[in-house]
Amino acid sequence: MFALWCQTPVFIKLKPDWTCSMQKILFLFLALFLFVAKAASAGDLPLGPGDIVRITIYGDTNQPTDTRITDSGDVTVPMIGPVQVGGLSTPEAERKVAQLLRDKGYMKDPQVNILVTTVNSQLVSVIGQVNKPGRIVLDNGRTVTDMVASAGGVTPDGGDMVTLIRNENGSSVKYQIDLYELSHGGDPQKNLRVKKDDVIIVERASRFFIYGEVQHPGAFRLDRGTNVLQAVALGGGLTDKGTMRGLEIKRKDADGKLQKIKDINEETVLLPDDIVYVKESWF
Repeated sequence: MFALWCQTPVFIKLKPDWTCSMQKILFLFLALFLFVAKAASAGDLPLGPGDIVRITIYGDTNQPTDTRITDSGDVTVPMIGPVQVGGLSTPEAERKVAQLLRDKGYMKDPQVNILVTTVNSQLVSVIGQVNKPGRIVLDNGRTVTDMVASAGGVTPDGGDMVTLIRNENGSSVKYQIDLYELSHGGDPQKNLRVKKDDVIIVERASRFFIYGEVQHPGAFRLDRGTNVLQAVALGGGLTDKGTMRGLEIKRKDADGKLQKIKDINEETVLLPDDIVYVKESWF
């Protein structure tokens, strides 16, 4: 592996006999920096069941201990045994373990380090029309749009609406977040902060249907504010027989039944699942 490092180009002019050594040092420094940065991010989160931590007690002859926090929030610490750390931050857990070591007379000035190696307790599910659906670690202060971005962003088939499902007092509660509104100067307070175990669903974009005398009849994405004239354009425009006169729109009512819409024109704005029919000209 060291040989590969030596083949990497260096942009600092160094003496030939220690160029490779400097490359190794720089590589190790970068790896350490990334590892510490990741650990610092995890350290901001409260510890919880399922998290895997590495406990190091300096001065102890034993090696660092890798252990899993139990469902009850306990973690097994060398010399002490089970310690309740669930809900504590990493620094709080370190201080608690150090105090227990002092109280039990094992050490006068213990130095304790707890590193979260795997986060399993602070997760949020992001599913639906995102590029990388799955469970994502929740950092402090993250919002719905932050989590959607972490999931790779919205796919081309994704819509403007996001549903946030949260358990509140034993009941499932749904919140609707309008991405279009937020991106067009909407109230940032509506961009809710996410909590652990939340489920974020990015909905599929709404569609409309157009058929009759257009070049490419079928279903199309319905962007906000799309009107009849734009719908015809998306359908490839009129055929040689098509006419804009006598256009028809069928729309579902509250009972889900299709109703013919009256008094429409080129500027009529479409709603989700509208069906536009372009008639044939008789002249």
